[in-house]
Amino acid sequence: MGSIYLIRHGQASFGADDYDVLSPTGIRQAEVLGSHLAQLGLSFDRCLSGDLLRQQHTARSALEQFSAAGMPIPPLEIDPAFNEFDADAILRALLPGLLPDEPEALHILRNAVQNRGEFQRIFALIISRWLSGTYDTPGLESWLGFVGRVQGGLQRILEQADDTQKIAVFTSGGTITALLHLIIQVPAAQAFELNWQIVNTSLNHLKFRGREVALASFNSQTHLQLLKAPELITFR
Repeated sequence: MGSIYLIRHGQASFGADDYDVLSPTGIRQAEVLGSHLAQLGLSFDRCLSGDLLRQQHTARSALEQFSAAGMPIPPLEIDPAFNEFDADAILRALLPGLLPDEPEALHILRNAVQNRGEFQRIFALIISRWLSGTYDTPGLESWLGFVGRVQGGLQRILEQADDTQKIAVFTSGGTITALLHLIIQVPAAQAFELNWQIVNTSLNHLKFRGREVALASFNSQTHLQLLKAPELITFR
C-alpha cells in the first residue's frame, strides 16, 4: 500500500499582524521533524504543500534536513486545495450574529493573546455556526465547499499515485480535519473536537490502495516528545 503523510505546519505567529509566518518555535519544530524523519530513513516520492507561507516554510525547513543528511528530496509541489479555511473571513462574516449572545466577543478577539482561553471558546462557537451551514454567506467558502476543495486535492494525488509511493502533504489543522471527516466518516462537529488537539508539525498517516484510503495514525508527535521540551508542543 501507498502512504500519505499529512503534516501540520509549525507554530505560526498567533497575535501578530501576519499570522501566516512561522514563529521561531515553528521553524524549530519543522527542523526537528525533518531531522527525525531523515534519521528514520523515511524518504518521499512526492512532497506537496498548500500555497500558504506557513505551510511552504514548514515543508522547506523540514526537507532541508533531508538534504543535510545526504538524502534526495523531490521538488515541492504547490496545490492550494490543501490551504486552510479562511478563519479571518469566517470571523468577520459570522461574528456580528454572535454578538447579541456574546457581547464581549469582539474585545476578546481583538485581544486574543491576552485571552487565549476565551478566544478559543468564541472561535469554537463561530466555527460551530460555520459547520452547521445555517449561516452560509455569499462569497464565503462554506464548510461543504471547503471539504469539496480538500477532497479534490486528495483525489488528484490518488489519480497520479501508484500503490508503492510515499507522499508528504504539508498543510493545516482544518485541512487534516476535513480529510478525517471524509475518510473515517466522523461528523463535522466531532471532527473539530479532534482538530483542536492537532499539534504543530504532527504526522497523520494515511494508507491507500487505488482510491481506497484508510487512517493509519493520527497526530503523532514523537519527534517533539523525544526532545523532552514541552515548549515545542503547541497547537496554533
